[in-house]
Amino acid sequence: MMIGLVGVPNSGKSTFFKAATLADIEIANYPFTTIEANQGVAHVTKPCPCRRLGVKCNPQNSLCVDGIRHIPVKLLDVAGLVPGAHEGKGLGNQFLDDLRQADGLIHVLDISGKTNAEGKEEDWDPYKTIEILENEIDEWIHGIIKKNLVKSRRISETEKKPLERILAQNLSGLGISEADIKAAMKESDPEEREFATILRKISKPIIIAANKIDKDGAEKIFDEVRSKADNVFPCSADSELALREADKHGLIRYELGRDDFEIVSEKLNEKQKRALEFIRSNVLKKFGGTGVQKILNEMIFEKLGYITVYPVADINHVSDKKGNVLPDVFLVKKGTTLKQLAAKVHSDMADKFIGGIDYNSRRKIGADYEIKDGDIIEIIFGR
Repeated sequence: MMIGLVGVPNSGKSTFFKAATLADIEIANYPFTTIEANQGVAHVTKPCPCRRLGVKCNPQNSLCVDGIRHIPVKLLDVAGLVPGAHEGKGLGNQFLDDLRQADGLIHVLDISGKTNAEGKEEDWDPYKTIEILENEIDEWIHGIIKKNLVKSRRISETEKKPLERILAQNLSGLGISEADIKAAMKESDPEEREFATILRKISKPIIIAANKIDKDGAEKIFDEVRSKADNVFPCSADSELALREADKHGLIRYELGRDDFEIVSEKLNEKQKRALEFIRSNVLKKFGGTGVQKILNEMIFEKLGYITVYPVADINHVSDKKGNVLPDVFLVKKGTTLKQLAAKVHSDMADKFIGGIDYNSRRKIGADYEIKDGDIIEIIFGR
């Protein structure tokens, strides 16, 4: 799974990326700072079962901080987009090629209205940027479909196979599935331009991070944009980065997604204290957080429909063979079956699969059991 960060140059994409991953990347106030796509690891958060069970967990593939499980996900910061990207303008070819890897997109938008669609400083309506970016992605998808459609129809008729299956084979490099295409075909014909828009919404959902929400006049513009666009969330990537860096250096205690922090060091000077208090008053308390963690969680759990599951080797002690309690958490799509989970955990489990035991009911469950969010399951397989 890969989440792509998109946006016009100078919108705060790289700041959002660094705030979410603490990766060492270049951040500057000019277009095309990001030339090559940056990849890093961010985390989504969910309550860990350790708190409910009253046990101390020993995470192996994730982290647990005060009963909150931090689950790693891949984040991709791609080159900035400009109008005409689908025709190769700016770094358009590279931008769109990078998007092939993404399952969902976070559009980092300068909600202060000071960055135009080319990343230059100018009084600007951010809603226009939303329209331009989505149009560029749709034109890109539409162009690829047009290029493959005639041939795909011919193969479909000749081989008596569904058109969506043939198209999916041609679009597999875009991360678009047969199910995605079939769903889009219920609403429009692949010939039509709107088909690309529908397909993009299904296969690469977008959340808008209304960045720089703490700037003068940004709240009013935010309300205007949110009245016209869906999935718009207030965000201050600068504030999140400042808090995470301060936490990293032991100056404050800050937990991802929280609406407050605690100063734990006497090394802060007055300027730093004022800056932190500004963040507390004008971002954390006003908006319930910086927005970065909320947006990541919203993308994974709501837009993409992932849930958590904790496979264990010993259901009675909720541990692996080495005694690590609640060692691993996996993100799986809603509707995932027990046998599909077994294959995700290890191919040998799927090959020698027998069944499983659910912690809550202590009952045996079969291959077709659908995983529920937060399940703790022992997978039984032959030796």
